[in-house]
Amino acid sequence: MVLEGVKLNLENMLAAKDNAVTGLTKGIEFLFKQNKVDYIKGTASFVSANKISVDLLDGGKGEVDSKNFVIATGSEVTPFPGGGIPIDETQIVSSTGALSLQRVPEKMVVIGGGIIGLEMGSVWSRLGAEVTVVEFLGGIGGAGIDEEVAKQFQRLLTKQGLKFKLNTKVLSAEKKDGKVILKAEAAKGGKEESLEADVVLVAIGRRPYVEGLNIAAAGVELDNRGRIIIDDQFNTSTKNIKCIGDVTFGPMLAHKAEEEGIAAVEYIKTGHGHVNYNAIPSVVYTHPEVSWVGKTEQELKAEGVKYNVGKFLFTANSRAKTNLDSDGFVKIIAEKETDKVLGVHIIGPNAGEMIGEGVLAIEYGASAEDIARTSHAHPTLSEAFKEAAMAAYSKAIHM
Repeated sequence: MVLEGVKLNLENMLAAKDNAVTGLTKGIEFLFKQNKVDYIKGTASFVSANKISVDLLDGGKGEVDSKNFVIATGSEVTPFPGGGIPIDETQIVSSTGALSLQRVPEKMVVIGGGIIGLEMGSVWSRLGAEVTVVEFLGGIGGAGIDEEVAKQFQRLLTKQGLKFKLNTKVLSAEKKDGKVILKAEAAKGGKEESLEADVVLVAIGRRPYVEGLNIAAAGVELDNRGRIIIDDQFNTSTKNIKCIGDVTFGPMLAHKAEEEGIAAVEYIKTGHGHVNYNAIPSVVYTHPEVSWVGKTEQELKAEGVKYNVGKFLFTANSRAKTNLDSDGFVKIIAEKETDKVLGVHIIGPNAGEMIGEGVLAIEYGASAEDIARTSHAHPTLSEAFKEAAMAAYSKAIHM
């Protein structure tokens, strides 16, 4: 069958995105009602450790007294240092603006080769934009990604048409004749160069959001990075005020915040709670997807830990080959002496779903052999996970 006349309908695509967001938001409101949670819509600020004032969205003010509070105000886009590249969400955009562009730009420059920059850049590249990623460091993917995976990731994205300028520092941006002209140079200094784009995405990270909270009135303290300081039970410097999510330490991930939210309430209710931060997965939602949990090779080398590596390529997996989507691999790192799984790294189809098995393995202290001796359905992508585990402790049988 040959499909002809297929073209992008960006308006419908964005409408589908907005519809999904609206539906999910309304779903949360329904859960509030179902669980008898009062939902006050407005902007809150502390009056004291036991009282907040709320500027209501519908107008007026309200106050809430409580024995306990949990701060979960999240994060915001980190602006370009020195304010030299102001975001207008039309030509110079954050991730928010990048999700709402009204046309596919001919040329897009992404400042930052971390997860958000790669996700957004990858989307617009697949829709037809010529995308160049400018990254200050020597590799892509940000903190936590395994170096071998990062190199393969860059190769595959380059094959798709993305261009990368690593070890490069952006100096400034200027709008001129409907374009954005960027000035850049080598990270260690050198000859200045110019880059032209229709749209520039600033994706250099996110920072904790505490604006307007008036946390000083509650005695809540920040560290030197602007994060709210907490102890191992999520207590701030004011014991009846807990804090979770992006606004405090750790990876800025929704599922990390969810685990912390549950644990924080368990501490309030029962005095007990727990989050295993070594078993928090990360996923890059590009194509192919990238996911990981636990330790990387470079971390284990730095720590002097002896380990084995098992790797299985998706090119040898029947489901991936049948789907004509076989780039990438599953990589499992196990402690040499005990065979305990220390890290799992996946690049390839469905990596974000498959990493769940790796998280479970680390959470329960599984060995590579435990996974290898567990039956995995055929034909599935998850067989690559089993084969990588076999390779880590013995030998893969299909490669």
